[in-house]
Amino acid sequence: MSTADFLLELRSEEIPARMQAGAREELEKLFRREMDAAGVATGELIVWSTPRRLALIARGLPQATDAVSEELKGPPVGAPDQAIEGFCRKAGVSRDELEQREVKGRATYFALKNIPGRATKDVLAVAIPAVIRDFSWPKSMRWGAASISTGSLRWVRPLSGIVALLGQDIVECEVHGVTSGAVTLGHRYHHSGDITIGDADDYAVKLRAAHVIVDHEERATLIRDGATEVAREAGLNLVEDEGLVIENAGLTEWPIPLLGRFEEDYLEVPPETIQLTARVNQKYFVCENSDGKLANAFICTANIEAEDGGAAIVDGNRKVLAARLSDARFFWDVDRKRTLAEHAEGLKRITFHEKLGTVADKVERVAKLARWLVDEGIVKGADPDMAEQAARLAKADLVTEMVGEFPELQGLMGGYYARAEGLPDEVADAIRDHYKPVGQGDDVPTAPVTVAVSLADKLDTLQGFFGIDEKPTGSKDPFALRRAALGVIRLVTENDLRFAVADGELLDFFADRLKVQQREAGIRHDLIDAVFALGGEDDLVRLLARVKALQNYIETAEGADLLAAYKRASNILKKEDWEGASDADPIETGEEDPLALVDDPAMAKVAAAQMEASRQKARKSLSYTPEPAEKDLIDALDDAEPKAEAALAAEDFEAAMTALATLRAPIDAFFDNVTVNDADAAKRAARLDLLARFRDAVERVADFGRIEG
Repeated sequence: MSTADFLLELRSEEIPARMQAGAREELEKLFRREMDAAGVATGELIVWSTPRRLALIARGLPQATDAVSEELKGPPVGAPDQAIEGFCRKAGVSRDELEQREVKGRATYFALKNIPGRATKDVLAVAIPAVIRDFSWPKSMRWGAASISTGSLRWVRPLSGIVALLGQDIVECEVHGVTSGAVTLGHRYHHSGDITIGDADDYAVKLRAAHVIVDHEERATLIRDGATEVAREAGLNLVEDEGLVIENAGLTEWPIPLLGRFEEDYLEVPPETIQLTARVNQKYFVCENSDGKLANAFICTANIEAEDGGAAIVDGNRKVLAARLSDARFFWDVDRKRTLAEHAEGLKRITFHEKLGTVADKVERVAKLARWLVDEGIVKGADPDMAEQAARLAKADLVTEMVGEFPELQGLMGGYYARAEGLPDEVADAIRDHYKPVGQGDDVPTAPVTVAVSLADKLDTLQGFFGIDEKPTGSKDPFALRRAALGVIRLVTENDLRFAVADGELLDFFADRLKVQQREAGIRHDLIDAVFALGGEDDLVRLLARVKALQNYIETAEGADLLAAYKRASNILKKEDWEGASDADPIETGEEDPLALVDDPAMAKVAAAQMEASRQKARKSLSYTPEPAEKDLIDALDDAEPKAEAALAAEDFEAAMTALATLRAPIDAFFDNVTVNDADAAKRAARLDLLARFRDAVERVADFGRIEG
């Protein structure tokens, strides 16, 4: 069967740059949906966007669809006539054409629906309007006289043209008064008149001749490379900003990067303010000098090839940027007339949450918590007075003019104002960085004062919202508590902070976030479950060290064999309903598990001694001589258990795994050579106890029953 390429262009007024990526995905999805429903095989699809058009090219569509037969199952024989007639209408057959077959012992009607082959051109004529009508935009509009009807077409901007070609043939259709054809328009300023497209292959070529580059990725490359080059020609380095590259590609059809200069006086303003002003308000790139400092230069992306080389365009953009920078300098000057402490008084007027008080109330809690973290030695190396001072001033910039204009600069501007005020660098840095880490790729603070303030801020948020039962549900997390929890986890683990999370519900929340974070880092979630299942583990640093040691071991051949042996032992014990003899008498502390006392080395030694005495007693009580493989396992456990327990007490989890590894060969030999369910009741009980002892030794490290494999 012959094939042909299909071209679809949907032309409209300007499509916002931020919507174009989603629009490309939506166009491909809806087109595939329509073709799949019609039985048209689709191969390679190319989707492009410019500010004024969406375009799709489908390579190698068949000229016609094959005839197919579809079998439809209907109601059972004896069903009401209304149900049977409804099925016939749906299947497009008469009642006489129905067949009867047995389905689970009951006679049931079936219909054979014959779908004749259709010309692909006819399929596309129906599909194109369906794609346009079903198109989903973040924001859309109605227009023209028909817009008074709620049933009229909605589109991102008024739809003005449709090009639809299968091969060289026009696919005829009409949507909202717009009729398809082969005619499009070129660049708004560089080209006038219609452009007739012959087929899919000459679409991009003809538009390029009309100053339109339809491939958004090519435009992005031109902007990226062009901006780098014009900066280099001026002896500068472009500050890379891929998001801005993509945005400018979505704003232009014929991009021309141009470099301009602004007055050096504006460089007195913090560089982030200048960059944000240029980026957010004007979509400009900024440049740095060879010393890495911000230069008084900007790069704008023109959409035309100007006769004067872009001088007028640059001058116009310079004036607009100067006005913006003048505002920024005014904010900078006004804000510095008051101290951060004076600004902080304004936090009493801002509600943090109706049940948690004002931002000033939060600041008070965070300040006390930051000081406590230092005083308790959880955050080491920080001055408690500095930690408290930084916490009390950390939110003060929220009421400044600059942050009011640019909320993205909160924290950062506070750091600048603190430094300008003459506060210690440690305090200024903590104010600047206390929101970090914000995302997975963000830097994690390591300066002690900053760590104390950042951790206190996030812990207060989590404790506060959990305390008023405002926890995340499903995909909803209005207070960004998942992000706060991930921030705490990264601060704790990367700074080796040792403290317990007392709130059980909050600990479970941390566990869930930890699984997400560690899964992204390549750590298996089942291993985290296996360690958490031990209970009593509220130290995230210790938990992760145990998990990583477990993963390193369990992914070796030796570890996999030990896991298999553990599961075999556990299954035997479960089948026999055998809990096993207690390894030790309860210790006088009220704790049942000596390993729950690993935070107290002295008590851990007491526990180990009591456990060893109990084992010696158990060995002497055997009423028979153990078989060689049985004795080898007993000896191996006698040797491995105290080593593993000592390693766990010292938090040397690699050593604990090494000790467990010595059990693999003896347990394998035991299963191969010893009959557990011996006819002798004493032997059977002793051997089940031995398996229980092996199981319990392994479970000191982790609940191996939760490990997959």
